[in-house]
Amino acid sequence: MGTQEAFERALEALARKERTSAELTAWLAERGFGADEVDAALARLIEDGAIDDERFARRFAEDKRELRGWGPDRIREALAAKGLERELIEAEVGAEDPGAQLTRAIELLERRGGPPDDEAGRARALAYLARRGYDSELAYEAVRGFERRAA
Repeated sequence: MGTQEAFERALEALARKERTSAELTAWLAERGFGADEVDAALARLIEDGAIDDERFARRFAEDKRELRGWGPDRIREALAAKGLERELIEAEVGAEDPGAQLTRAIELLERRGGPPDDEAGRARALAYLARRGYDSELAYEAVRGFERRAA
């Protein structure tokens, strides 16, 4: 195996699914490519713009926010699992307006059903938002906002 083969295999993998540089490094290593071959292939892919961790983080976060309703904590966790650096994660996740997070959380609750009518219902709504990756303070505010909208 060689650098060119590592490069070509990496391109094939990227054609199927966008990956971070850490994911692609692991993917190539699992297929028996040496560290020097992987490093050379990645350097070329980065230079060509085929791999861009910043672009990946931005798109991933946008998709999860808009399509899945994920909150910042869950997005942070998922990006970290993909091997992205903490500074890059914080730059992307921390850039979102808290008002937009609140609006999205309220909309999630609205799609889920009617407003909670007792403490148990509020607790379920809070737990739902926590599982989606919203911190407790924002989740509480979202439940209150949801109840106000419904009133």
